Amino acid sequence: MYLDYFGFSEAPFSIAPDPRYLYLSQRHDEALAHLLYGLQSPSGGFVLLTGEVGTGKTTICRCVLEHAPADCDIAFVYNPKLSIPEFLSTVCDELHIPYPAVPLSAKTLVDRLNERLLASHRQGRKTVLIIDEAQNLGSDVLEQLRLLTNLETSERKLLQIILIGQPELLERLARPELRQLAQRIVARYHLTHLSAGEMEGYVRRRLAVAGVRRRLFPAPVVARLYRRTGGIPRLVNVICDRALLGAYVQGLDMVDPPTLDRATREVLGPRAAGGWPAWRHPRAAVLGIALALAGTALVAHVLASGSLPREALAALAWSWQGGR
Repeated sequence: MYLDYFGFSEAPFSIAPDPRYLYLSQRHDEALAHLLYGLQSPSGGFVLLTGEVGTGKTTICRCVLEHAPADCDIAFVYNPKLSIPEFLSTVCDELHIPYPAVPLSAKTLVDRLNERLLASHRQGRKTVLIIDEAQNLGSDVLEQLRLLTNLETSERKLLQIILIGQPELLERLARPELRQLAQRIVARYHLTHLSAGEMEGYVRRRLAVAGVRRRLFPAPVVARLYRRTGGIPRLVNVICDRALLGAYVQGLDMVDPPTLDRATREVLGPRAAGGWPAWRHPRAAVLGIALALAGTALVAHVLASGSLPREALAALAWSWQGGR
């Protein structure tokens, strides 16, 4: 098991959005600050966080949820591809607002939501709606969201909305029919990849959180890793996990360049080890990641259970050594 072999307490390069592993690069720090502003701003309206696939948006969101002020009620919608009644009922469920099951009327749901928001305001509480994967919102739901920001007293808006999504969301909000919503965005930030200088800190932090502080990825390997991934955290995680597995089955003390190259080919395809400019546009890698994760998850499960047969481990090692 590579966790025991290297001394990890847990998997260091899981792609789960665990806020303990959040590495605050300058960009991630600024993105976090924008979301925290959204929790505290009295102005209402929308706060917008966008970024490419795998740049860490959801991890930042999870961090915000863990550090929300005590006087803040948060509704978190992570699957917004819903009709208007389904969306409103999801928001009500998140805020524990009761509503009649039949008929599921948008007006009834908005009225119940408005009653709760007014009650929370009287109690000095703030309500925030966070929507992840917001590029999947329907145009009718986006318009309904705009109307929700009309819920207000004479002094302030009753609902703050934070939209988190991929760059397609920016394109949609630029359309003329959504200009009224776009004008209500009070803060926006676009999250990009890690820089070359931040890559070593990112890898080192994940290793340390998982219980290992010695260098398992030497500086030349980290530089190589940056060239292969373009600094996209999710790509870094999947390749590093695969590389540690490769180092383990070969009996290495750390990841060397050939092992990293093989891990890159396993995850991104045969041409990737030579460095593809296409990986600077990480959406092109989504299919490769999805295919690789199925195998990685299976191997990780078997290794963690300690039930990998000796002959299977020998075959895996033979594969990692190039079939020699």
